[in-house]
Amino acid sequence: MAFSLRNCLAGGLFGLVLLAGAPAAHAQSVARRRHHDHNGRAYYLGPLRVSAGVGTAFYNGDLGNSLSNDFLGPALNLGVLYGLGPHWRVGGELGYFGMGARDYLPSRGLAFYSHNGLGTAFVRYDLLGDPSVYATPGATRRVQPFVQAGLGLLLYSPQAYLGTVRPTANTAYLPAERNDYPALAGVLPVGAGVVVPLTDQFNLTLEGNYYFTTTDNLDDISQRGNPSVKDSFGTLLLKLDYAIGR
Repeated sequence: MAFSLRNCLAGGLFGLVLLAGAPAAHAQSVARRRHHDHNGRAYYLGPLRVSAGVGTAFYNGDLGNSLSNDFLGPALNLGVLYGLGPHWRVGGELGYFGMGARDYLPSRGLAFYSHNGLGTAFVRYDLLGDPSVYATPGATRRVQPFVQAGLGLLLYSPQAYLGTVRPTANTAYLPAERNDYPALAGVLPVGAGVVVPLTDQFNLTLEGNYYFTTTDNLDDISQRGNPSVKDSFGTLLLKLDYAIGR
């Protein structure tokens, strides 16, 4: 199951790269059109940026919300981002992450690990504004804090078991609480971060997001836990992005 999920995600990530490259020429022609802010200052849209990120994921659900109980897994991410002016940007991302945790209640002794795919679309607001978008010679970019929010879908495939450590090849998993894994859930991500310009075309971004979900089965522990409260999770990523045709 984990192998097929990774194959699906790999295909999705490859498709996102193709989609990012295909409209690049059109996006850059649009980027050269002048627009004007509320003060009448001319600015350009764009550029289109493509990004890749690595990091980890954090769990919050029926087994608890303590970082000390998390089995931190890898998180991988590919995305596109397009500027709509000095403050606003829109983007989309596809990613994979592994996540797990042990129970905060020793008497239950439960644990889980999951392989997950994630697709989101979001709107970002740059708190300081980007002076380089203005039609002003010599304008430079600066370190930029931001906040963002969006919508997305989560493809999740958890396996629960009795134990206090990460699963191994010999782990005996408990019967699944539902029979349709990998399953889909809606997510509502909210996040913040900071962008550090490296060159005219490259940025380094540190970004954290928290995801509210529509499921209590993110850990395959619902009826054994608290079925009235939805599970959630967070990610922390370090990203490198590149401006196409800037």
